[in-house]
Amino acid sequence: MNILFLTITRFTTIAERGIYTDLMRFFAEQGHKVCVVAPAERRFKKPTSLVEEGQVSILNVAIPNIQKTNVLEKGLSTLLLERLFHRAIKKHFSHIRFDLVIYSTPPITFTKIIREIKQRDNAHAYLLLKDIFPQNAVDLQMFKQGGMIHRFFYHKELALYRVSDYIGCMSPANAAFLLKHHPWLDPSHIEVNPNSTSLLPSTTSQSPKSTIRESHQLPTDKTIFVYGGNLGKPQGISFLLQTIENCRDIEKAFFLVIGSGTEYPRIQRWFDTHKPANATLIETLPKAEYDIVLAACDIGLIYLDPRFTIPNYPSRLLSYLENSMPIITATDPNTDIGTIAEENGYGLKCLSGDIETMKQHIKYCCENAEKVKEMGQKGYEFLKNNYTVQHSYD
Repeated sequence: MNILFLTITRFTTIAERGIYTDLMRFFAEQGHKVCVVAPAERRFKKPTSLVEEGQVSILNVAIPNIQKTNVLEKGLSTLLLERLFHRAIKKHFSHIRFDLVIYSTPPITFTKIIREIKQRDNAHAYLLLKDIFPQNAVDLQMFKQGGMIHRFFYHKELALYRVSDYIGCMSPANAAFLLKHHPWLDPSHIEVNPNSTSLLPSTTSQSPKSTIRESHQLPTDKTIFVYGGNLGKPQGISFLLQTIENCRDIEKAFFLVIGSGTEYPRIQRWFDTHKPANATLIETLPKAEYDIVLAACDIGLIYLDPRFTIPNYPSRLLSYLENSMPIITATDPNTDIGTIAEENGYGLKCLSGDIETMKQHIKYCCENAEKVKEMGQKGYEFLKNNYTVQHSYD
């Protein structure tokens, strides 16, 4: 098949690891021709370019910044995105007839491109629903429910659902939420297609944990709880910092925060002010180095803003499970990420803001090393059985 994939995730090479690069690489490995259209954000100072890598063509389209930027520029980029992508596709891919169009949210503004290719090529359209917008923005009080901005994007959301032949949701709670709020959708075309990864024979360094920890000034005699990845408003940063502050008296607990995002300056200021002896903050590392550091940690943390009414399912879970780490989730009551972890024996959950339960989970992990190891092994098995690119591809 000829496949067109639309995304706002940065795509420089198909060889990189990530939920979308892994999936598109797997499609190519099965003999399909894959055309990726991705943004070249202004902050990277790159013009529109087309790169050919075997069965994969990567078209990076120059756009304003759309990630890790202010709300105004993000909104402008979202509005311009479809026009810029459409123009680039007509210029570089007009000679290709596509059998399948795959696209992920965010954004929700690709409807015109998808409809045109469906009509022209008789193609099928598959939405990977990674973000339920604009409701998530309403939850975070970025704009008002029922206001002009909300109504504008809500109509865009409905149009995207209507043009999609199939919608893959990240979890059962995601699928249930979609059908509850849009009962006109055909349930037989809604399925669980989770965040997934391509497992490598060895994703970690052969160096002992102690050596890796020492090289990053991390304690070798404590249980390290890691929070890695994007650090933005949806990630419940306030409760993360509250956890670090309130767990100072747990002698064996140490926290590592590693990543970047709009909330990173706020976290940096907090670390500079409070100077926590039980935590370290590291800015973004190259993916390969990040994987090595992650492998030297013990428990993965997942936080979400407590105001969410939509069931998010953060992809950072995959890196934790791949490194055989159990997880602790502190989320809103609507997501099922913590419930699935507890039911399958690889994690513990609490509601964001419930500091007493969180402290109990932290203490438990510090005092039960063998149980933690067993939970991590269950997590890795669950990953192999449910969250590989083979599942998403099928």
